[in-house]
Amino acid sequence: MAELTDIREPVREKYAAAAKAASSSAAPAESGCCQPDAVSCSPADATGAFGGVLYDEASTAEVPDGALNASLGCGVPTAVADLHEGETVLDLGAGAGADVLISARRVGPSGKAIGLDMTDEMLELARANAAEVDVENVEFVKGYIEQMPLADDSVDVVISNCVINLSGNKPQVIAEAARVLRPGGRLAVSDVLADPDMDDGIRADMAAWTGCIGGALTETEFRAALEAAGFEAIEIQETHRVHEHAGSAIIRARKPGGAQCCERTRLASCCEPAAKAGCCGTSAADSAPSGCGCS
Repeated sequence: MAELTDIREPVREKYAAAAKAASSSAAPAESGCCQPDAVSCSPADATGAFGGVLYDEASTAEVPDGALNASLGCGVPTAVADLHEGETVLDLGAGAGADVLISARRVGPSGKAIGLDMTDEMLELARANAAEVDVENVEFVKGYIEQMPLADDSVDVVISNCVINLSGNKPQVIAEAARVLRPGGRLAVSDVLADPDMDDGIRADMAAWTGCIGGALTETEFRAALEAAGFEAIEIQETHRVHEHAGSAIIRARKPGGAQCCERTRLASCCEPAAKAGCCGTSAADSAPSGCGCS
């Protein structure tokens, strides 16, 4: 297993090249997430396994082509994050900003979408994409997903799109996500999960690692890391195959607690007679928690 210091620079170089390719309208297949002998991460990916082809037109109607064309993800986390107006969303490894811009529209002017990335070239591209569509409730921050430069209990939702597998310390990333989430906060990520029979040769191959395959956790390992970080209500569902020994999956979980979130955001769904499951830590049978300001 690669160490954190061993993997960061190859990953950074790969995504810097992808950002430059997207900025110059060059074909990104060679510099994207995955290698030509595995699967392509370009928007023209014939397999449909990675990239902008995974998004539907409705969700990207107000997203610049530059953001969507530079997408190297393996899913659409915003489709399952159940975002509400007024929430603060953090996107890990935000890249060119497609998921940040989609999130910003959904949380509205009273909410905020933050994109975290370690690659200067991607951050520059993301800021340009946000400026192009005049979205103001966004912020792009430079930093590592293993050491998130955010305060404890500061965001409502953490998303990411095919990024956690690239880290050399995935349990630390998940623990950091739990730290920055407010009580009752939600994790909704798309990521690659390895089959239990993935061999050591693939895991030792740096090209396979930077290609989103070699560093992937198995479902059992990902679930264990979530549980160790204190998450509950864990759901893991494979969406499609991306490799002979790996598949893309949607992973959702919740940080315990959170009765105070209603008072802060006054979400309409929290104020209904039977608050929806997961809102402010309630169950479907619970009424709105006391002190929510719902009266």
